[in-house]
Amino acid sequence: MSERKDPKVIRKLRIRKKISGTPERPRLSVYRSLQHIYAQVIDDTTGQTLAHASTLSPDLKGQLDESPKKDAAKKVGTLIAKKCAEKNITAVVFDRNGLAYHGRIAAVADGAREGGLQF
Repeated sequence: MSERKDPKVIRKLRIRKKISGTPERPRLSVYRSLQHIYAQVIDDTTGQTLAHASTLSPDLKGQLDESPKKDAAKKVGTLIAKKCAEKNITAVVFDRNGLAYHGRIAAVADGAREGGLQF
């Protein structure tokens, strides 16, 4: 199957047509692999990553040893919200990256909301 016909890529492109990050409301993009989850806040006008967090972040070392993936995703969400607060970012646009909004993706969003981000 070519990359262009992949349903996930089609969903991702359809979502990205509608949302983009601005300096006032950057885009919170979430990527999920089998073992880890990554989140980054992007200003699409300049193409810069303003903040990033993942299950591999040094800030979360030792906290994720035996926790389930969903709990780890929630901690990544609170960490990204904390990093955004340090840079005076209060509102973001959530980009689920073509993935379904449940499970670990929803946990990142919930953690970010609990940390103070608005979207």
